[in-house]
Amino acid sequence: MAKTDYYAVLGVSKNATDEEIKKAYRKLAIKYHPDKNPGDKTAEEKFKELGEAYEVLSDPQKRAAYDQYGPDAFDQRRRASSGAGFQDPFDIFSQVFRGSGGSIFEEIFGGGRSSRSNSPQRGNDMRYDLEITFEEAALGCEKDLSIRKEVSCSQCGGSGMAPGASMKSCPDCGGRGQVKVGNGWISMVQTCQKCAGTGRIPDKPCASCRGTGREVKTVTVKIKIPAGVENETRLRSSGNGESGFRGGPPGDLYVFLHVKPHEIFEREGDDLICEMPIPFVTAALGGEMEAPTLQGPKRIVIPEGTQSGTVFRLRGMGVKNVHGHGTGDLHVRVMVEVPRRLDSAQKEKLKEFAVLCKQNVNPISESWLERIKKWMSGLD
Repeated sequence: MAKTDYYAVLGVSKNATDEEIKKAYRKLAIKYHPDKNPGDKTAEEKFKELGEAYEVLSDPQKRAAYDQYGPDAFDQRRRASSGAGFQDPFDIFSQVFRGSGGSIFEEIFGGGRSSRSNSPQRGNDMRYDLEITFEEAALGCEKDLSIRKEVSCSQCGGSGMAPGASMKSCPDCGGRGQVKVGNGWISMVQTCQKCAGTGRIPDKPCASCRGTGREVKTVTVKIKIPAGVENETRLRSSGNGESGFRGGPPGDLYVFLHVKPHEIFEREGDDLICEMPIPFVTAALGGEMEAPTLQGPKRIVIPEGTQSGTVFRLRGMGVKNVHGHGTGDLHVRVMVEVPRRLDSAQKEKLKEFAVLCKQNVNPISESWLERIKKWMSGLD
């Protein structure tokens, strides 16, 4: 799966200063802000991507990890520190523009009522860590995920209102969706807890969800894992995050894959590598053996005199490229198994064999001994 280049997302070089990164984000965030592009899904996704890129590159530690290891290292770092979800791109926007509500009209054009707060709000994104087998990653599969999350209330359909009720201005925030907290020199603006930032509450809340418009349920989400995915791949399941608030669209579900190691195969890109022991006699005289592959056993010819460490390449028996660029190969490295615990008769036969061996039977050993003699003579 292609990894996101955060520098390319913001349109800056890898040597960009903090100020250049912030300036680039401000310019693009204004351009793609959902309040400026209502109903434009492409702009919404771009706005989220900008927030994620700025979140990484504006933090010195995260940027250093990203520069050294790429997006995978940052995903591992994020999982270890936060556990789930991503920072809300609207919160990042408001932090950069020194605001609190995240609305482009409030933060850029000054004051007034927050259009985002009073409009339906998008649901939160969710994270799910999924462990899969080596074969499932290589060959692809489908998985049913059992996820406990907030969904629209089944009784009120997400409105938060009891039958026949209507909406009224929130008494705590006066309909602004935000309240000031703190006294004296220091004060800050935060989302109103009573109306969850919408500025309005039902005059008679739904008895089931108590006016929130949402309830917690366990749902099953089916995802398709394409063949060829690698460890730490991130899959996005659009619309399967938490439900929106007051009729807003749902968030997305991000599934992080963790591939179990295999007992036989190792993976390098789209190629597979395995070590296979072969009998001493087969290596010396030649023959046929069955090599393991993900598609089942495949017979390979062992030439006479095969040495330990010889690699046989089976074309197209590796892993299918996740982007459709062909299939890798399987590299079988044979290890000649030396017999042990021989009985007396077997030992005698091997001794007879050793006597019968001429100089050209062991060319590698003879060549090595010649090099040793030459090196030793040079020390005198």
